[in-house]
Amino acid sequence: MDKLVEVKNLKQYFPAGGSFLRPRYIKAVDDVSLYINRGETLGLVGESGCGKTTVGRTILRLYEPTSGKIFYDGKDITEVNMLPYRRKMQIVFQDPYASLDPRMTVGDIIGEAIDIHKLAATKQERRDKIINMLERVGLNNEHANRYPHEFSGGQRQRIGIARALAVDPEFIVCDEPISALDVSIQAQIVNMFEELQQEMQLTYLFIAHDLSVVKHISQRIGVMYLGKLVELADSYELIFHSVHPYTRSLISAIPIPDPVKARNKKRIVLEGDVPSPLNPPSGCRFRTRCHYATDICVEIEPDLKEVSTGHFAACHHLDKVN
Repeated sequence: MDKLVEVKNLKQYFPAGGSFLRPRYIKAVDDVSLYINRGETLGLVGESGCGKTTVGRTILRLYEPTSGKIFYDGKDITEVNMLPYRRKMQIVFQDPYASLDPRMTVGDIIGEAIDIHKLAATKQERRDKIINMLERVGLNNEHANRYPHEFSGGQRQRIGIARALAVDPEFIVCDEPISALDVSIQAQIVNMFEELQQEMQLTYLFIAHDLSVVKHISQRIGVMYLGKLVELADSYELIFHSVHPYTRSLISAIPIPDPVKARNKKRIVLEGDVPSPLNPPSGCRFRTRCHYATDICVEIEPDLKEVSTGHFAACHHLDKVN
């Protein structure tokens, strides 16, 4: 397989006060390594605050990484000028209300990237590109002259997607693109992402905290907990043969539409709250909420090991998890 995006030992620490001699850091992403093949969708899931959005933004260098390497199409882009890569790598933001400039018309929002990258020779060509993008995402040419406040949440998210597509990218970070939308609209947007991927040969990093959505759209899924990648496998394998206790708990929370099956289903409820990324637990980050934790979990951090072909997990007690 042809790797399009790869990160190695990625760390993203944010300063959080402390003294000059003892500065404190929020370890939002702590030593994450993963890759995304050309044309595939990698899902990234986890609770709020686990660092998944930070991974996406750091790959695009919207945040400069604290350490680690970022590769795009085989080239190290950790410290290069990003302007040539901005065309190839785009992002769809989580909040369609906050990510669109209220003072710009929809046509100008989509046209801005076309202007920056000089993708249209004439005004007519620019307008044609904008209309084409709007039609691709299910809107029409009349919408180009309106302002964001005149649209519903689902329509605004479509505008955000059209803006990302306007520069003909290869890779898109979808940062919880449906979490702010109604459930009925969510399915439409997910289906649209899949259609656009087929049409335009796109590669996605799809970030969400809803596993039921991620398993529908992703070929492989990574699970994050408190800045660490704890399990990574292909979609079917992860949902039906997960081995990490945290992943098990997430999967047990997926609602089942059949009431009889739902009643018989065993929920794995985690105790306690997620620890602070300012002061994460020693050893395994998950040990404070894990039923299987022992002394080794306190002392030694588990490595992400391959448990079967293409299936990775970071846990000392994989033999006990059943």
